[in-house]
Amino acid sequence: MAALDLASADPLGILDTTAEHLADLAAAALEAALAIAVEEHPEDAEHCRLAVIGMGKCGGRELNYISDVDVIFVAEPAEGAQETDAVAAATRLATSLMKTCSASTAEGSLWQVDAALRPEGKQGPLVRTVASHLAYYRRWAKTWEFQALLKARVVAGDREVGQTYLDAVSPMVWDVASREQFVEDVQAMRLRVEAHLPKAEATREIKLGVGGLRDIEFSAQLLQLVHGRTDPSLRSARTLDALNALAGGGYVAREDAVRLADAYRLLRSLEHRIQVYRMRRTHLMPTAAEDLRRLGRSLGMRTDPETAVTARWREESREVRRLHESLFYRPLLAAVARLSSDDARLTPDAARDRLAALGYRDPRGALRHLEALTAGTSRTAAIQRTLLPVMLGWFADEADPDAGLLAFRRVSESLGRTPWYLKMLRDEGRAADRLAHVLARSRYAADLLAQAPESVRMLGSQTGLRPRDRDSIASTMRKTVERQDDTGSALQAARIVRRQELFRLALADLVGELDLTAVGEALTDLTEAMLDVALEVAIAKVGHERREPVPADFALIGMGRLGGREFGYGSDADLLVVHRPHEGADPQEVTTAVNAVVQELRRSTRISGPDPGLEIDVDLRPEGKNGPLSRTIDGYRTYYRRWSDSWEHQALLRARPVAGDVSLGVEFTEVADEVRYSPDAASPGAVKDIRRLKARMEAERLPRGADPKTHLKLGRGGLSDVEWTVQLLQLRHAHAVEGLRTTSTLGALAAAQEASLIDAGDAEALRDAWSLASSLRNAAVLWRSRTTDSLPANHRDAEAIHRILGGEPGSGAELGERYRRAARRARTVTERVFYGRE
Repeated sequence: MAALDLASADPLGILDTTAEHLADLAAAALEAALAIAVEEHPEDAEHCRLAVIGMGKCGGRELNYISDVDVIFVAEPAEGAQETDAVAAATRLATSLMKTCSASTAEGSLWQVDAALRPEGKQGPLVRTVASHLAYYRRWAKTWEFQALLKARVVAGDREVGQTYLDAVSPMVWDVASREQFVEDVQAMRLRVEAHLPKAEATREIKLGVGGLRDIEFSAQLLQLVHGRTDPSLRSARTLDALNALAGGGYVAREDAVRLADAYRLLRSLEHRIQVYRMRRTHLMPTAAEDLRRLGRSLGMRTDPETAVTARWREESREVRRLHESLFYRPLLAAVARLSSDDARLTPDAARDRLAALGYRDPRGALRHLEALTAGTSRTAAIQRTLLPVMLGWFADEADPDAGLLAFRRVSESLGRTPWYLKMLRDEGRAADRLAHVLARSRYAADLLAQAPESVRMLGSQTGLRPRDRDSIASTMRKTVERQDDTGSALQAARIVRRQELFRLALADLVGELDLTAVGEALTDLTEAMLDVALEVAIAKVGHERREPVPADFALIGMGRLGGREFGYGSDADLLVVHRPHEGADPQEVTTAVNAVVQELRRSTRISGPDPGLEIDVDLRPEGKNGPLSRTIDGYRTYYRRWSDSWEHQALLRARPVAGDVSLGVEFTEVADEVRYSPDAASPGAVKDIRRLKARMEAERLPRGADPKTHLKLGRGGLSDVEWTVQLLQLRHAHAVEGLRTTSTLGALAAAQEASLIDAGDAEALRDAWSLASSLRNAAVLWRSRTTDSLPANHRDAEAIHRILGGEPGSGAELGERYRRAARRARTVTERVFYGRE
């Protein structure tokens, strides 16, 4: 066979025959090895009927020179034999067969026989009955196991038993695309292969690398599974036959099928010649000039074979990857648009089946969007027809491809014939990739973009995803405010700037450019800029309405997450307001004007506008809802010295000036420092009060029906546990440990660990739980554009949120246990460090 292959004048044309003969030789070897096993174990042979099912390349008659022979063993009892005895006997025969094939002799070994594709893999029984196989496949099998069964055929042993097995599993194979987890499983399989490649070898991999044989096989097999349910002509075990049938049925463009078949023959021929030279299993392109020269000449390349073979391989790999990324989607465009007659023409039903199998929940709606985007002969429609085959795949990689496609349609229609938009997506590297993934991953980002489609321009800028600092944002806001004719429209203009910056941050977050800390700091800077400008506008508006200036200066003191520079997408702005009356001003006039400014500030940032409303919460002020909206410095100082409770001292640990008069903010900080960093801040009575309040919160403030194990804020091991534990350490030790004088939760935790106030393991447990809960809250807003304090209850939400956090497709079920594990560790620390319970 090798002689015929290597001497052939058409090395690519003879590939099919060579692969078939190698597979037939392997099947004959298995049959012979089984005959030897029967000779060695005649009594076992009388108790069972054993069939050998060829899998992989052996099953598809596509075998390499040096390759494992993948098999599954199936047995049934012989007449009069018990099933248990028959399976045990068949197992001994199968084991003997495998040893015979792999035994080293003077002539070498036959083949390495691999039975790892059986149910439960190497951990499962080597031999099962047909019924046992079916029980496993019905209940436990993963999508990849059904995909592997596409190649199954009887190669040795009892043909009747083997055919019974194939007849039994075939309906399950062709129904796999309707399984609930099919889409996630397919996505995970695509990513897993590439992720497991060693980096040093990835660019040389003929089989598993980008544009390699696996891309061709995966494409063909996925389309077989999707459309083979209704079209038996696609049910072929051989890759080349499958490609031909897919083209014949109109499921892929004939030209694409021909290109993939040609590439498959080249890549397999390269693989064969590399292996046969030293009779060693490998799928790597050589790097030595001599090896490349020999390889090129073996494929008929006579002029500069070293360069020619490398160039041909790289060209085919690029083409395979291009086709692999668009193969599923190009025919969908043909189903809704008038393309050339060379393109595949899917029927409407076939197009809907394909979209549904790839994750689109509303295939009819998706087809309508495609038709709207690609209809006509305009240049815009032509570019869309170029972009969409790949972008549809990127949408389908995420949890909500329908929303991604709809959002893309809206943006595209809003920008219309804007010349830079489609040009940017076509020419600016990763712009289209990032846009597709973001739109299908985040309703929050999609909603922001829908209101200002021109913001998509950020994707084409080198600095587009870099967060802007507080001062530059505030400067831009002030300039837009100054251009307005009235105070009513002034703040709306500033909120337009906020909307654009929120989209920038969401975009950078979703594509992995920012970590949790960077997101919190950037959102804090944006919120501070907004509050600073909103306060100025509120003062101007109240002054205009009073027809005289407001007789006071203001400072806004950030509390909670705002004060800690840990703001989230769904955070409220917790504030204290402090004012300084102008000299000689009437106290009653000051009070009236100050209240009007605070009320206008809260109203103007909360109402519906171009950006999500910013809720300002002033309930942490002295006396809570019963206290005045603002106090002077002296008023705060007097209150904290005479009447404040321990929890109010604790709340001040996160107090930080965020907007307004700088000097007034400094004065407030001095007042706060006297309270929060006092040596008496954690007196025995204060600690007792704080612990009692925390226990009451756990018992009373958890929403009705909420699970304390999964509530991110108030649950056991949640944000409240971590923050109160850290804050108690601050109250006890900040007077002596300067590093604890910070408003940041993680900063204070790091300082406590450095000062040996908490051991490294406990600090890690608190840090991990706080970071995960904070990330989950952010991800929930990005996904659904709604705030939540509980773990997602349904699989789809869990899958989407876990994807945003970096989880692999199909891993959403792991999210709950991941959080509960982190929360349990944090709660153990809280019990010991906060409550003092050993």
